[in-house]
Amino acid sequence: MNNLRHAFPVAIVLLAPLMPTARNPEPPAAKAYRAYVGNYTTKTESKGIYQFRFDPATGRMSALELAVETKDPSWVIVHPGGKYLYAANEMDHGSTISAFSIDPPSGLLTLLNSRPADGEGPCHLAFDRTGKFLLTANYSTGNAVVYPILADGKLGEPTASVRNQGQPGPHQHQGGPHAHWIGTSQDNRLVYVADLGLDKVLLYRFDASKGTLAAAGGAVAKPAAGPRHVALSADERFLYVLGELDSTVTVFANDKQAFKSLQVVPMLPVGFSGRNDAAEIEIHPSGKFLYASNRGHDSFAVYSINQKDGTLTQVDIVPTGGKEPRHFAIDPSGRFLLAENQNTNNIIEFRIDPLTGKLTPTGETLATPSPICIAFLPLDH
Repeated sequence: MNNLRHAFPVAIVLLAPLMPTARNPEPPAAKAYRAYVGNYTTKTESKGIYQFRFDPATGRMSALELAVETKDPSWVIVHPGGKYLYAANEMDHGSTISAFSIDPPSGLLTLLNSRPADGEGPCHLAFDRTGKFLLTANYSTGNAVVYPILADGKLGEPTASVRNQGQPGPHQHQGGPHAHWIGTSQDNRLVYVADLGLDKVLLYRFDASKGTLAAAGGAVAKPAAGPRHVALSADERFLYVLGELDSTVTVFANDKQAFKSLQVVPMLPVGFSGRNDAAEIEIHPSGKFLYASNRGHDSFAVYSINQKDGTLTQVDIVPTGGKEPRHFAIDPSGRFLLAENQNTNNIIEFRIDPLTGKLTPTGETLATPSPICIAFLPLDH
């Protein structure tokens, strides 16, 4: 584990169609996928980014194969065009953002170029809605950075680098801005940044013609919540914010101005008093269920989503079958959830009940060193 930050896991990214709307609630048709696995190479047996094949019809995961050697690729993300993959090389010093080309037949990666992270501790990447810019969140330095993606897939010089502003929260692991997640609005005019140190989800106006950011308010979580990751409803009316430090999910009404807090729900069972750091949050493609992972309690909290007011009702709390589920991925078909257990070096598969959202282990597992992020790519690319 790097010394950049307090046990902050990473994640899984899916290359899939846009989230379904109320008029189109069904998940996309199943097809075969290639899955890339990000991880830490420091103090592990990992050599870089790995890949495996995933069949959403059966849930089968193929044997693991090294796609490219690279240092500490903690977050990986596949470009919507399917030709390039980008990685956050999250190192103690000299962190970089790397661009790779994807060989279609083999899935092997070739380095195109690397850029300095323009900060330290890059822990999350996202694309703007045009696919012309790569957005990064730097945890240690608390800043958001925008890189243009050139015609050949390489990264250009940053067009924006903005340090989050605000009063740090009271928790010992706050102390200053710590950007942990970044994403854009559907109209591509706004960028959301979850900041664990400031107890805020900051909002920035995004100029897609220039790649620039300008502060525009945001949502304020309760003190010492530690916003880590965010999930947006398909219609963007609701914002679901995972609090890493207090193991909660906060539901905000998203008017992109006031961000009224509607509900705060716990992620842990009543009576649990051990160490826990909440890690990942994701909405099912149907829009009916929300999942969030616990590290320490090593479980998934499962919720149903009220389709009218966005509030949550807990359905279940399920063991992940391993230790430290930094991240998990719901496959693009919506049939399976893949738990990435960093400390037990495995990916464990669960079947998702389409009526209740409940999770059941399928028995399918994949040994992989320090898994902390997965990115899916359709094999028809």
